[in-house]
Amino acid sequence: MLTRAIPSSGEKLPVIGLGTWEVFDVELTPETENRLGDVLSLLIKLGGRVVDSSPMYGRSERVIGALATKLGLHDKLFLATKVWTRGKQAGIESMDRSVARLQTKRIDLMQVHNLVDVETQLATMRDWKAQGRIRYLGVTHYNSSAYPEVERVLRSESLDFLQINYSIMEREAENRILPLAKERGLALIVNRPFGGGDLFRQARAHPLPEWAAEFDCRSWAQFFLKWILGNPAATCVIPATNNPQHLKDNVEAGTGRLPDSKTRQRMIELVNGW
Repeated sequence: MLTRAIPSSGEKLPVIGLGTWEVFDVELTPETENRLGDVLSLLIKLGGRVVDSSPMYGRSERVIGALATKLGLHDKLFLATKVWTRGKQAGIESMDRSVARLQTKRIDLMQVHNLVDVETQLATMRDWKAQGRIRYLGVTHYNSSAYPEVERVLRSESLDFLQINYSIMEREAENRILPLAKERGLALIVNRPFGGGDLFRQARAHPLPEWAAEFDCRSWAQFFLKWILGNPAATCVIPATNNPQHLKDNVEAGTGRLPDSKTRQRMIELVNGW
Protein backbone atom coordinates (compact mmCIF):
# COMPACT_ATOMS: atom_id res chain seq x y z
CA MET A 1 0.00 0.00 0.00
CA LEU A 2 1.05 3.59 -0.59
CA THR A 3 2.28 5.47 2.47
CA ARG A 4 2.46 9.16 3.33
CA ALA A 5 4.49 10.91 5.99
CA ILE A 6 3.28 12.56 9.17
CA PRO A 7 4.83 16.04 8.76
CA SER A 8 5.70 16.51 12.44
CA SER A 9 7.79 13.32 12.62
CA GLY A 10 8.37 11.87 9.17
CA GLU A 11 6.78 8.57 10.25
CA LYS A 12 4.92 7.04 7.33
CA LEU A 13 1.35 5.78 7.49
CA PRO A 14 -0.53 3.59 5.01
CA VAL A 15 -3.04 5.72 3.12
CA ILE A 16 -6.07 3.50 3.88
CA GLY A 17 -7.09 2.86 7.47
CA LEU A 18 -10.21 1.65 9.25
CA GLY A 19 -13.02 3.64 10.82
CA THR A 20 -15.13 1.97 13.51
CA TRP A 21 -18.19 4.19 13.95
CA GLU A 22 -21.30 1.97 14.28
CA VAL A 23 -19.69 -1.13 12.74
CA PHE A 24 -17.57 -2.00 15.82
CA ASP A 25 -20.27 -1.01 18.34
CA VAL A 26 -21.40 -4.60 18.83
CA GLU A 27 -21.59 -7.28 21.46
CA LEU A 28 -18.77 -9.75 20.97
CA THR A 29 -20.28 -13.10 20.08
CA PRO A 30 -18.45 -15.93 18.30
CA GLU A 31 -19.83 -14.61 15.00
CA THR A 32 -18.95 -10.93 15.48
CA GLU A 33 -15.59 -11.81 17.02
CA ASN A 34 -14.63 -13.90 13.99
CA ARG A 35 -15.85 -11.33 11.48
CA LEU A 36 -14.29 -8.27 13.12
CA GLY A 37 -11.15 -10.22 13.94
CA ASP A 38 -10.87 -11.07 10.25
CA VAL A 39 -11.27 -7.38 9.37
CA LEU A 40 -8.45 -6.30 11.70
CA SER A 41 -6.17 -9.16 10.67
CA LEU A 42 -6.78 -8.49 6.99
CA LEU A 43 -6.03 -4.79 7.44
CA ILE A 44 -2.61 -5.71 8.80
CA LYS A 45 -2.02 -8.43 6.20
CA LEU A 46 -2.73 -5.99 3.36
CA GLY A 47 -0.39 -3.33 4.73
CA GLY A 48 -2.74 -1.19 6.82
CA ARG A 49 -2.20 0.05 10.38
CA VAL A 50 -4.52 2.92 11.29
CA VAL A 51 -7.66 2.13 13.31
CA ASP A 52 -9.73 5.09 14.48
CA SER A 53 -12.29 5.03 17.30
CA SER A 54 -13.92 7.21 19.97
CA PRO A 55 -15.74 6.91 23.30
CA MET A 56 -18.70 8.25 21.31
CA TYR A 57 -18.74 5.00 19.32
CA GLY A 58 -20.30 2.86 22.04
CA ARG A 59 -18.44 -0.42 22.51
CA SER A 60 -15.96 0.03 19.68
CA GLU A 61 -12.91 0.78 21.85
CA ARG A 62 -13.57 -2.30 23.97
CA VAL A 63 -14.04 -4.47 20.88
CA ILE A 64 -10.81 -3.21 19.29
CA GLY A 65 -8.88 -3.77 22.52
CA ALA A 66 -10.23 -7.27 23.04
CA LEU A 67 -9.55 -8.36 19.47
CA ALA A 68 -6.11 -6.73 19.26
CA THR A 69 -5.11 -8.51 22.48
CA LYS A 70 -6.48 -11.89 21.44
CA LEU A 71 -4.89 -11.71 17.98
CA GLY A 72 -1.61 -10.15 19.14
CA LEU A 73 -2.00 -7.09 16.93
CA HIS A 74 -1.17 -4.20 19.25
CA ASP A 75 2.39 -3.80 18.01
CA LYS A 76 1.18 -3.69 14.41
CA LEU A 77 -1.65 -1.17 14.81
CA PHE A 78 -1.63 2.63 14.86
CA LEU A 79 -4.44 3.24 17.37
CA ALA A 80 -6.28 6.55 17.20
CA THR A 81 -9.10 7.56 19.51
CA LYS A 82 -10.64 10.70 20.95
CA VAL A 83 -11.67 12.61 24.05
CA TRP A 84 -15.25 13.84 23.97
CA THR A 85 -16.16 15.65 27.17
CA ARG A 86 -15.89 18.95 29.04
CA GLY A 87 -13.60 19.74 31.93
CA LYS A 88 -10.01 18.78 32.70
CA GLN A 89 -10.70 15.96 35.13
CA ALA A 90 -13.48 14.51 33.00
CA GLY A 91 -11.09 14.55 30.05
CA ILE A 92 -8.39 12.75 32.02
CA GLU A 93 -10.88 10.11 33.16
CA SER A 94 -12.15 9.66 29.61
CA MET A 95 -8.65 9.15 28.22
CA ASP A 96 -7.80 6.75 31.04
CA ARG A 97 -10.88 4.71 30.12
CA SER A 98 -9.84 4.68 26.47
CA VAL A 99 -6.40 3.35 27.39
CA ALA A 100 -8.01 0.60 29.49
CA ARG A 101 -10.61 -0.30 26.86
CA LEU A 102 -8.02 -0.46 24.09
CA GLN A 103 -5.84 -2.61 26.38
CA THR A 104 -2.72 -0.64 25.58
CA LYS A 105 -0.15 1.38 27.51
CA ARG A 106 0.22 4.10 24.90
CA ILE A 107 -2.17 5.51 22.32
CA ASP A 108 -0.68 6.57 19.01
CA LEU A 109 -3.07 9.45 18.34
CA MET A 110 -5.43 11.20 20.76
CA GLN A 111 -7.86 13.68 19.21
CA VAL A 112 -10.34 16.20 20.59
CA HIS A 113 -13.62 14.91 19.18
CA ASN A 114 -15.58 17.63 17.36
CA LEU A 115 -13.55 20.33 19.17
CA VAL A 116 -15.43 19.78 22.46
CA ASP A 117 -13.69 21.92 25.15
CA VAL A 118 -10.72 21.91 22.82
CA GLU A 119 -8.24 24.14 24.69
CA THR A 120 -8.74 22.30 27.99
CA GLN A 121 -8.31 18.85 26.47
CA LEU A 122 -5.32 19.83 24.33
CA ALA A 123 -3.49 21.11 27.42
CA THR A 124 -3.87 17.70 29.08
CA MET A 125 -2.94 15.90 25.88
CA ARG A 126 0.31 17.87 25.67
CA ASP A 127 1.16 16.71 29.20
CA TRP A 128 0.39 13.11 28.20
CA LYS A 129 2.52 13.44 25.08
CA ALA A 130 5.45 14.73 27.15
CA GLN A 131 5.00 11.71 29.44
CA GLY A 132 4.97 9.30 26.49
CA ARG A 133 1.37 8.23 27.08
CA ILE A 134 0.32 9.40 23.61
CA ARG A 135 2.50 9.86 20.54
CA TYR A 136 0.52 12.43 18.57
CA LEU A 137 -2.36 14.82 19.21
CA GLY A 138 -5.00 16.39 17.01
CA VAL A 139 -8.56 17.58 16.56
CA THR A 140 -11.53 16.32 14.58
CA HIS A 141 -14.79 17.37 13.01
CA TYR A 142 -17.18 15.93 10.44
CA ASN A 143 -19.36 18.88 9.46
CA SER A 144 -18.50 21.81 7.21
CA SER A 145 -20.56 24.15 9.41
CA ALA A 146 -17.76 23.87 11.98
CA TYR A 147 -14.98 24.92 9.59
CA PRO A 148 -14.65 28.50 10.94
CA GLU A 149 -13.97 27.09 14.42
CA VAL A 150 -11.67 24.41 12.98
CA GLU A 151 -9.73 27.14 11.21
CA ARG A 152 -9.43 29.16 14.42
CA VAL A 153 -8.04 26.15 16.30
CA LEU A 154 -5.60 25.25 13.55
CA ARG A 155 -4.21 28.78 13.60
CA SER A 156 -3.94 29.02 17.39
CA GLU A 157 -2.82 25.53 18.48
CA SER A 158 0.22 23.36 17.79
CA LEU A 159 -1.07 20.02 16.49
CA ASP A 160 0.12 16.89 14.71
CA PHE A 161 -3.14 15.80 13.06
CA LEU A 162 -6.44 17.07 11.74
CA GLN A 163 -9.31 14.69 11.02
CA ILE A 164 -12.02 16.16 8.78
CA ASN A 165 -14.79 15.19 6.36
CA TYR A 166 -13.79 15.23 2.70
CA SER A 167 -15.21 13.39 -0.28
CA ILE A 168 -16.11 13.86 -3.91
CA MET A 169 -19.53 15.09 -2.73
CA GLU A 170 -18.26 17.09 0.29
CA ARG A 171 -15.44 19.18 -1.11
CA GLU A 172 -15.73 22.32 1.04
CA ALA A 173 -12.56 21.46 2.98
CA GLU A 174 -10.53 22.19 -0.16
CA ASN A 175 -11.26 25.90 0.08
CA ARG A 176 -9.48 26.82 3.32
CA ILE A 177 -9.09 23.85 5.68
CA LEU A 178 -6.83 21.59 3.61
CA PRO A 179 -4.46 24.42 2.54
CA LEU A 180 -4.27 25.61 6.15
CA ALA A 181 -3.54 22.11 7.43
CA LYS A 182 -0.70 21.86 4.92
CA GLU A 183 0.60 25.29 5.91
CA ARG A 184 0.56 24.28 9.59
CA GLY A 185 2.35 20.98 8.89
CA LEU A 186 -0.48 18.65 9.90
CA ALA A 187 -1.19 15.09 8.88
CA LEU A 188 -4.74 14.81 7.52
CA ILE A 189 -7.08 11.92 8.32
CA VAL A 190 -10.18 11.92 6.11
CA ASN A 191 -13.53 10.77 7.50
CA ARG A 192 -16.87 10.39 5.69
CA PRO A 193 -15.10 9.39 2.43
CA PHE A 194 -18.36 7.96 1.07
CA GLY A 195 -20.54 10.86 2.24
CA GLY A 196 -22.08 8.73 4.98
CA GLY A 197 -23.06 6.13 2.39
CA ASP A 198 -24.90 8.57 0.11
CA LEU A 199 -22.38 8.07 -2.68
CA PHE A 200 -23.08 4.35 -2.89
CA ARG A 201 -26.83 4.95 -2.99
CA GLN A 202 -26.30 7.21 -6.01
CA ALA A 203 -23.69 5.01 -7.70
CA ARG A 204 -25.82 1.88 -7.56
CA ALA A 205 -27.69 2.87 -10.71
CA HIS A 206 -24.56 3.55 -12.75
CA PRO A 207 -21.80 1.39 -14.26
CA LEU A 208 -18.20 2.14 -13.36
CA PRO A 209 -16.74 4.09 -16.32
CA GLU A 210 -14.21 2.25 -18.44
CA TRP A 211 -11.69 5.07 -18.02
CA ALA A 212 -11.46 4.25 -14.29
CA ALA A 213 -8.99 1.53 -15.33
CA GLU A 214 -6.55 4.32 -16.25
CA PHE A 215 -5.88 4.79 -12.52
CA ASP A 216 -6.17 1.12 -11.50
CA CYS A 217 -9.73 1.47 -10.21
CA ARG A 218 -12.01 -1.58 -10.16
CA SER A 219 -14.98 -0.53 -7.98
CA TRP A 220 -16.99 2.49 -6.90
CA ALA A 221 -15.41 2.34 -3.42
CA GLN A 222 -11.98 2.57 -5.02
CA PHE A 223 -13.23 5.38 -7.30
CA PHE A 224 -14.27 7.51 -4.33
CA LEU A 225 -11.20 6.70 -2.23
CA LYS A 226 -8.75 7.26 -5.08
CA TRP A 227 -10.37 10.64 -5.78
CA ILE A 228 -9.50 11.64 -2.19
CA LEU A 229 -5.99 10.22 -2.36
CA GLY A 230 -5.42 12.07 -5.63
CA ASN A 231 -5.11 15.11 -3.35
CA PRO A 232 -1.63 14.84 -1.76
CA ALA A 233 -2.92 16.68 1.33
CA ALA A 234 -4.70 13.49 2.45
CA THR A 235 -2.45 11.37 4.67
CA CYS A 236 -4.90 8.58 5.49
CA VAL A 237 -8.55 7.83 4.69
CA ILE A 238 -10.60 5.81 7.20
CA PRO A 239 -13.68 4.17 5.64
CA ALA A 240 -15.62 2.18 8.24
CA THR A 241 -16.54 -1.44 7.57
CA ASN A 242 -17.21 -4.73 9.36
CA ASN A 243 -16.98 -6.73 6.13
CA PRO A 244 -13.63 -8.35 5.19
CA GLN A 245 -14.42 -8.18 1.46
CA HIS A 246 -15.25 -4.49 1.69
CA LEU A 247 -12.05 -3.97 3.67
CA LYS A 248 -10.04 -5.64 0.91
CA ASP A 249 -11.78 -3.51 -1.73
CA ASN A 250 -11.06 -0.33 0.25
CA VAL A 251 -7.41 -1.19 0.81
CA GLU A 252 -6.86 -1.80 -2.90
CA ALA A 253 -7.66 1.88 -3.45
CA GLY A 254 -4.34 2.60 -1.77
CA THR A 255 -2.41 0.66 -4.40
CA GLY A 256 -1.47 1.40 -8.00
CA ARG A 257 -1.99 4.66 -9.85
CA LEU A 258 -3.96 7.65 -8.56
CA PRO A 259 -5.95 10.15 -10.63
CA ASP A 260 -4.23 13.40 -11.58
CA SER A 261 -5.93 16.78 -11.24
CA LYS A 262 -7.51 16.64 -14.68
CA THR A 263 -8.93 13.17 -14.04
CA ARG A 264 -10.18 14.19 -10.59
CA GLN A 265 -12.18 16.98 -12.25
CA ARG A 266 -13.59 14.47 -14.73
CA MET A 267 -14.63 12.30 -11.78
CA ILE A 268 -16.42 15.24 -10.17
CA GLU A 269 -18.29 15.99 -13.38
CA LEU A 270 -19.40 12.38 -13.63
CA VAL A 271 -20.80 12.33 -10.08
CA ASN A 272 -22.39 15.77 -10.47
CA GLY A 273 -24.27 14.45 -13.50
CA TRP A 274 -26.14 11.77 -11.54
